[in-house]
This record gives sequence, C-alpha cells and structure tokens, in this order.
Amino acid sequence: MSSTASTAPPIPSTLMVRERLLLWSLAAINFTHIVDFMVMMPLGPQLTKLFHVSDAEFGLLVSAYSLAAGLSGLLVSMVIDRFERKRALLLVYAGFAVATLACGLAPSYGALLAARVAAGVFGGVLGALVQTIVGDAVPFERRGQAMGLVMSAFSMSTVAGVPLSLWMASRWGWHMPFFAITAASLVVLVAAWRSVPLLRGHMTGVSAQPPITQLKRVLAEPNHWRAFALSMLMLSGSFSIIPYITIYTTSNVGLSQEQVPYVYFAGGVATLFTARLWGRLTDRWGKVLMFRVISVLAVLPMLALTHLPVVALPVLLLVTTAFFVFVSGRMVPGMALLTAAPEPSVRGSFMSVNGALQSAAMGVSAWVGGLMISRTPEGLVQGYGRAGWLALVTTLIMVWWVGRLRLHTQSAPARG
Repeated sequence: MSSTASTAPPIPSTLMVRERLLLWSLAAINFTHIVDFMVMMPLGPQLTKLFHVSDAEFGLLVSAYSLAAGLSGLLVSMVIDRFERKRALLLVYAGFAVATLACGLAPSYGALLAARVAAGVFGGVLGALVQTIVGDAVPFERRGQAMGLVMSAFSMSTVAGVPLSLWMASRWGWHMPFFAITAASLVVLVAAWRSVPLLRGHMTGVSAQPPITQLKRVLAEPNHWRAFALSMLMLSGSFSIIPYITIYTTSNVGLSQEQVPYVYFAGGVATLFTARLWGRLTDRWGKVLMFRVISVLAVLPMLALTHLPVVALPVLLLVTTAFFVFVSGRMVPGMALLTAAPEPSVRGSFMSVNGALQSAAMGVSAWVGGLMISRTPEGLVQGYGRAGWLALVTTLIMVWWVGRLRLHTQSAPARG
C-alpha cells in the first residue's frame, strides 16, 4: 500500500462545480444533524426544570440518541447497499426532519424521549450515508479535500449552530431550536435533491442476496475489522477527555462558567479553516502520512490539557484550540482512509457498521474517562491526567496500525 498522493489529470470545471455543490449539500446535512445532537446538552437546565426530571433522566435523553444511532446503523447495514444512494439519503433525511419536528412538538418527557430515539435512528444512518456518498462520488486522490469540507460542518455547528440555537431557546423557549433545525433541513433537502447525483454502480448483484448476506460479507472480511479497529482507536482516547473538558477547566484551571463559550468558539473557528487545510495536505502528501503526522501532533495538546494547572485565559485557549485542531484534524485523513477500506459494493453497509461501532466507542470511552476521575474534598478534579496517557497509548497503537489497512482506490461507480 502506498501512502503517497496520486497524480491526476486536470479536472473539467463543470465537474468541479457539480462536485462542490454536492459536497456543500452533504456538509449542510451534516451540520443540521450535528446541531440537533449537540443542542440537547446545553438545554439541560431548561428541560430538567420544565419536566421535573433528574440529571440521570436528562442524561437518558442525550444517550438515547447515540444508542439509537448505533443500533440503527447496525440494522441498516444489512440493506443500505440495496438502494440507490440519492434516494436513500433523501428518504432518511426527510425522516430526520420529521423526527426533529416531533422533538419540538413534544408535550412531555416521555414524548421527547421517543422523539430523540427517532432522531437518533435517522441521524445515525445519515452520518454513514454522507461518508458513503463521498466515497462513491469523489475519486480517492481528491477524497481528503472532500472529507475536509464535509467535516467542517462540525466546526460550523460549534461556532454558529449551537450558540444560535441557545439564543433562540432563551428568547422563545426550548422548542424553537428544533423548529429552526426542521426548517433548515427542508431547505437542505431541496438542495440535496438538486445536487446529489444518482449513484447505482454499487448495486450490481446486491438486490438478489438475502439482507443478512451483506452484513456477513462486511463482517467476514479481515481488512474491514482492521479498519473498524482504527476507527474506534481514533475516538477512544479523545472521548475519554472531551466530555470532561468543561468540568476540569472550571474546577482546576480557573475558567469561569461565563468564559466556557470562548473555548468552543475559538476551537470551532480554528477548525473551520484547518479542516479544509488538512484535506488539501492529505491529498497532496498522502493520507497515511498525514494521518500519522496529525495524530502524533495531537498528543501534545491532549497531554497538556489533561495536566494543565491554573493558567491565564489566553494560555488555556491556546491549549484547547490546539486540542480541537489536531484531534479533529486526524479524522480528515482517517475517514478518507476508511471510505477506501471496503469495496464499493459494500461501502454503505461497511460505513453503517462503522458508525455503530464509533457510537459504542464514544460511549465506552466517555464512561472509562468518568471512572478515571474523582473529586477531592475541595472539589478539584483528580485523575484527569490518566485520560491523557490513555490517549497517548491509543495514538501510538493507531499510528502503527494504520499501515495494516488495504485500500480500494478505484474511482466512483457508474451513475445513471
């Protein structure tokens, strides 16, 4: 396997325009479902007071989405490659919009919980479908830039989506963010209908098989398991750190609650630019090389953040911003590599299973991170540094492990 970037002939301008419109539509889909997931967490104070529920019951609202996303990804993996990609994307995205509208209309805690499960079912499949379409529609030599653009949606959700949603909630109530996401989803749905091409090349021979056969094909391939292991390693170290950043920095580093938005705003603005930079460098220097370089660089802010003493705000923002830039940055070449691990005929199923395993990895890692920390009698967090060392170990393993992947770098399947 070569880690060097491949050369390609000049690309016609009309093709580049169509490809850009496709990628911006996919990024917008990513943006809406990421904001839908993220906005629940800061709405906690309003919802616990309104519905008279405990913190644990509110936590179920958050975790129900991830659990539903993981389970739906696993189930859908058996049939997703039997459908043309554009039709599947539009149907799933329409279901997501309806589920999000149900969240805003929910009159009780039970109704909201059911709506969050439904949103997770569709949202989990959406993430895998977006990545699959990038893999199908964009040649391998340009896939790093494509992933960088599509994944910049996470930065936009941090910088604009969540703060705007919280402003709406404070002004018009907790329902309004979900209504706004639904309205935005309808606009994006039309844009996707116009810009996403028909992708049928993966369907040859798939519809004649029993649904379980496709899942068996995915799980029987050793190279897929190497890719799944890499995917889970990418998330294991970082998600033992991320859920506790606010707790640690406000308890141990001197950050006030009013200053917390600065951390995410600075990180979001920086990654908005660096995600696309990593994409260009990934295609120019090679995906394996860039994955290794960014992963090693990410260790520095992970260790610094988890061992940080009381520091001035500019120093803290420098560390946290570097954390977001490099930790999220390694996902750009990482996901470009993962889309090339399966053959096109099983790419949708593979990415659905991968999404389910990623959800599990995030949940387990967050739980392990919580076990590592405790509170002193003074209220300070202790043991957070262990999460940093765990991140170092997982990084060293995956930097070696990525060289074991076998890649399928053929161009996109035929359209019709």
